[in-house]
Amino acid sequence: MTPGSFEYQGRRIAYRDHGEGPRVVVLTHGLLMDQRMFGRLAPALAARGHRVLTIDVLGHGASDQPHDMTAYSMPEFGRQVVALLDHLGIAQAVIGGTSLGANTTLEVAVGAPERVRALVIEMPVLENALPAAAATFVPLALALRGSLTLMGALAALMRKVPRTHLLVDMMLDFVRRDPRASLAVLDGIVFGRVAPERALRRKITQRTLVIGHKRDPIHPFSDADLLSRELPGAELVTAHSIAEWRVMPRRLDDALDAFLTSVWAEDAVRAAG
Repeated sequence: MTPGSFEYQGRRIAYRDHGEGPRVVVLTHGLLMDQRMFGRLAPALAARGHRVLTIDVLGHGASDQPHDMTAYSMPEFGRQVVALLDHLGIAQAVIGGTSLGANTTLEVAVGAPERVRALVIEMPVLENALPAAAATFVPLALALRGSLTLMGALAALMRKVPRTHLLVDMMLDFVRRDPRASLAVLDGIVFGRVAPERALRRKITQRTLVIGHKRDPIHPFSDADLLSRELPGAELVTAHSIAEWRVMPRRLDDALDAFLTSVWAEDAVRAAG
C-alpha cells in the first residue's frame, strides 16, 4: 500500500494505492468516514490481481477539511475522483463506493462517463432513502451546531484512543473528526442534490454491480433494487446484513472479484478480436 496526495483547486486530496497493473478500481468511502473503511477489501482485491485506489474526498480522512459548506457536494466529490485518475494518468477505471461513495460513483458516471469502465455501488441513497436520511442528518447537523466547543474537546480526546478494531474505529472516527468540518460537509450535502435525478441515471450504460442491504433504514434495499432495474447493465447482490462485508467478507469479496474479472475480460476479448 502506497499513500499519496495531490492538489485539487488549492486543497490537498489524499489517497492510497494498493497493488499494480491495468485493472484499476477506485473506491470511495461513506459519509463522515474515510478510506480506512476499505482496509480489508482493498488489500484483498489487490491480492487477486487488481490495482485498488482508495480516496479521502474533501472533508474526510487525511484530505483537507475546510469549514466552508460550499466546498462540499456530491457532484464535487465526483469531480475529485476524476481528478485522482487525472493525477495518476489513468484513462479509465472501475468506479465504486459505499453510501456517500455510491452516490459519488453515480456522479462520476453521469459527469465523466468516458472515464468509467464499470460501476460498483453499495448502499445507494436515492429517493426512498431521503426521509430517513433527513431524519438522521438534519438533527445531527443541528446538534453539532449547538455543541461545537464540546465536540471539539471530545474529538481531541478520542484521537488519543488507539485504533484497535475496524468496526469500533469506524464508529469512533466520527467523534474523532473536526466538528466544524463535519458540520460543513453535512450542510453542503443537505442543501445540494443527493444523487443524479432518475432521467440522468437511466442514461448510464456501463455494467454495474449493485449491493443492497436489507433492514437498513438509511440505505433501504428498495433503492438498491430500484437502481438495479433502472440501469440496463446492472446486476443486484443482496448482503445478508449491514455488517456482512466488514465482518464476514468472503462471499461478497468473491462476488466483486468475479464481476471485476468479467469486466476486464471483455476488454481482452475486444482486443483479441
